[in-house]
Amino acid sequence: MVNERKIRLLGPNEIRQLAEELDLNPTKKLGQNFVHDPNTVRKIVKAADVSAADNVVEIGPGLGSLTLALLETGASVTAVEIDPRLAGKLPATLAEQGAEGLDTAVILKDAMVVTAEDFANGGRPLPTALVANLPYNVSVPVLLHMLEEFPSIDRVLVMVQLEVADRLAATPGSKIYGVPSVKAGFYGSVNRAATIGKNVFWPAPKIDSGLVRIDRYAEGEQPWAEIVREAGEDTESEDTESENTESEALRREVFALADAAFLQRRKTLRAALSGHFGSGQAAEEALRSAGIDPTLRGEKLSTQQFVQLAVTSLQGSQRGAR
Repeated sequence: MVNERKIRLLGPNEIRQLAEELDLNPTKKLGQNFVHDPNTVRKIVKAADVSAADNVVEIGPGLGSLTLALLETGASVTAVEIDPRLAGKLPATLAEQGAEGLDTAVILKDAMVVTAEDFANGGRPLPTALVANLPYNVSVPVLLHMLEEFPSIDRVLVMVQLEVADRLAATPGSKIYGVPSVKAGFYGSVNRAATIGKNVFWPAPKIDSGLVRIDRYAEGEQPWAEIVREAGEDTESEDTESENTESEALRREVFALADAAFLQRRKTLRAALSGHFGSGQAAEEALRSAGIDPTLRGEKLSTQQFVQLAVTSLQGSQRGAR
């Protein structure tokens, strides 16, 4: 790990001192639980395989614990912070801890609406990795937004509530498999990386946290790439813009199907998707066309099967529009 500048990481005393300087009372609304253990932030950085070649985006840097550990590697770091007090203090904290002059910047914005344009306006490189201690109350929406908005992100390592970590990495057939599992699995392979105890935070949360790693599928190398290629043979795209539009249409359809399938978990797919397709009969026909048993429940379908169903649905819509 690169640390030629002898960057000093934040411990419990430094975290409390910074909080006092800012007259900061961590709020549940903003999901503010600050890591005060150097070993934990280094563990996160190591699990993310961050190197000097990376452009990292960190969501919610807070008081700077993880930011400093990321900068140790020599990586470029762009932090997105919603709290103006924390965003304003972070540069000074980094300088005081030995990271002055390194390639880092802060974007003061809600991560749910941050865009590639914000990076361009700030003269920041597009991120290759997302590494963050995500606010518990919005962790999944933020994660999905960042993956969709920044195709340049090929690697994700986030710390979330342990329950959320388990759901994100769940496999078909398990009781906790659901919408977050399907949607995260649309972007890449999802794995639990580690469990983090409560005592490394201030204030300490009521439950443990989990590290989740997502390695994004390269375009054209997704497990369902052949399905999509075969479906596109009848409507070959002539330009990149058309291909991007079709890709976005597929994502939207997959996500809509997942939302509908898990809205009432106990329903069969035929019943759960009747509203989406217009009737139970239409849903059954689409499911059978996709090679899926209509009597199954949503929890039995892999992301790949949701993609197959989405492709079938979109083909049916195209035929109906002709």
